Amino acid sequence: MLAVIRGAGDIASAIALRLVRCGASVLMTEIGQPLTVRRTVAFSEAVRMGKAQVEGVTAVRARDASHALDLLSGEGVIPVLVDPACACVKDVAPDAVVDAVLAKRNLGTTMDMAPIVVGVGPGFTAGVDCHAVVETMRGHTLGRAYYEGSALPNTAVPGLVGGFAGERVLRAPCDGEFRGVATIGDHVEEGQVVAYAGDVPVVATLTGVLRGLIADGVQVRQGLKCGDVDPRDQSGYCGLVSDKGLAVAGGVLEAILHVGGTFSAR
Repeated sequence: MLAVIRGAGDIASAIALRLVRCGASVLMTEIGQPLTVRRTVAFSEAVRMGKAQVEGVTAVRARDASHALDLLSGEGVIPVLVDPACACVKDVAPDAVVDAVLAKRNLGTTMDMAPIVVGVGPGFTAGVDCHAVVETMRGHTLGRAYYEGSALPNTAVPGLVGGFAGERVLRAPCDGEFRGVATIGDHVEEGQVVAYAGDVPVVATLTGVLRGLIADGVQVRQGLKCGDVDPRDQSGYCGLVSDKGLAVAGGVLEAILHVGGTFSAR
């Protein structure tokens, strides 16, 4: 089975890991300047660095759809293709398309893109623009696959981690070029400057480990999520897929098997 995953952020990467470990081939698409915060567990870093590794699995930036297919057949890696519109589906004819952009709205995914189409998070309706939707809201239904209807609407309030919700998220104070002065995995104190948006400092809102930070050079807009402080203060978590990622990935795997039956590597 070949699955194309739209997006290559941390949740999309958790999905890719689950599918690869279960025997599927995976191709991921991204924008040219990814806005990923949890970069140490995201294959989107392959866009910037040419190659990225998450939990022992390697992704490589592909030049085009043909190169992506060559990578799949020859090197056993996950190709990451800069293709925001996911136009590559016409060339690679995947068995499944998973939209894990997490844009809180549908950016063009349709049910005719593949025999199995799964939408991740709000913005999709099972039976209308996809075959199944997987819940991303933390809580009792996290990771649940819906075969009718939609996921819970976006509340704009981050889920609790270590007893903190919105406080752990860092947001750009203004428009400008982003530049980090701390590194993912660093212990930071509340009030510490961890980055700049233009000339304006981005300050840690609580004490803990800096679990995520947007890459240097990215143009950010005011209010954009640009960092994440984990109050549990465990630097080892920075290199592991999160509990949320694992739950959502499990829901996507279920949805693919439920809609399309068992699969083997393509």
